[in-house]
Amino acid sequence: MLEQILLVAGALIFGVLGSIHLLYTLAGNKFDPRDAATRVAMQATSPVISRRTTMWQAWIGFNASHSLGAMVFAAFMLLLALRHMDFLRANPAFAWLALGNAAAWFAVGWRYWFRTPLVGIGLAGVCFLIAAARLSLA
Repeated sequence: MLEQILLVAGALIFGVLGSIHLLYTLAGNKFDPRDAATRVAMQATSPVISRRTTMWQAWIGFNASHSLGAMVFAAFMLLLALRHMDFLRANPAFAWLALGNAAAWFAVGWRYWFRTPLVGIGLAGVCFLIAAARLSLA
């Protein structure tokens, strides 16, 4: 039972962070540069890979897809934890995979992000670690 609660908690953290990130990306200005000239320059410049987009469109697209990745991961883990705990007990590798994903996001966050998502992902990772260890020892 504790394993299920921890897996659900970790997944919910990812889901909430991903949802807030998507909201901030599409309906807010939280990811806009503080210097308005930077946004203007991003809207006027395309990346080397293609002239069919701008750096601004790539920035919004990256942030939106990043959000969706966190939300899909959360949905996958929630479905496993809420409907298929027997499967997870028989296959704890999936809980370890969740931990590996959280650890990878944490490493990226440590290097590139600010504190709030880092704390949330760290907390989710601890939930996944304890759940994976308990599932593996059962």
